[in-house]
Amino acid sequence: MPNKDMETFQDRMEKTIQNLEEEFNTIRVGRANPHILDKITVDYYGTPTPLQQVGNISVPEARMLLIQPWDSSLIKEIEKAIQASDVGINPSNDGKVIRLVFPELTEEKRKEESKEVKKKGEQAKVAIRNIRRDAMDFFKKERKENAITEDDQKDLEEKLQKMTDEYIKKVDKRIDAKIKEVMSV
Repeated sequence: MPNKDMETFQDRMEKTIQNLEEEFNTIRVGRANPHILDKITVDYYGTPTPLQQVGNISVPEARMLLIQPWDSSLIKEIEKAIQASDVGINPSNDGKVIRLVFPELTEEKRKEESKEVKKKGEQAKVAIRNIRRDAMDFFKKERKENAITEDDQKDLEEKLQKMTDEYIKKVDKRIDAKIKEVMSV
């Protein structure tokens, strides 16, 4: 029984890491990344629709994204959605496709993006620590209800602490790798 509970908490920590990866994908680095558009929705006949579902997004050059809407009447809507987002790039179109040209990141912008990476990493660490706290509370409750012995509780808490340390290290590694990616010219 306690192992099943441990797996539940481990799954939650794993989801925190996956969420961090998704957050990192939206952070600008020196080259064009289609994932930067993941959170943008377009008004598609009155329905907010993810940009990826209304057109094809490709990377023809290192610092350019090309958006080819399946319905050319959406070009204005897509441009509006991109301008309203926090991408910070003005789209240009030729009537058929939309181009997003990413300027070279300045040193100042790289430092800002690095701060954003650290902030998101800290949020992930807090989430992992909150999961640990929830698990500790759960084990204490189990102990109070005599569902587990005192020794079991101590063992589970030790395993939990090791697992938490592991996931915090994973977050740190991902932060370091993303900062390195952001800071490389």
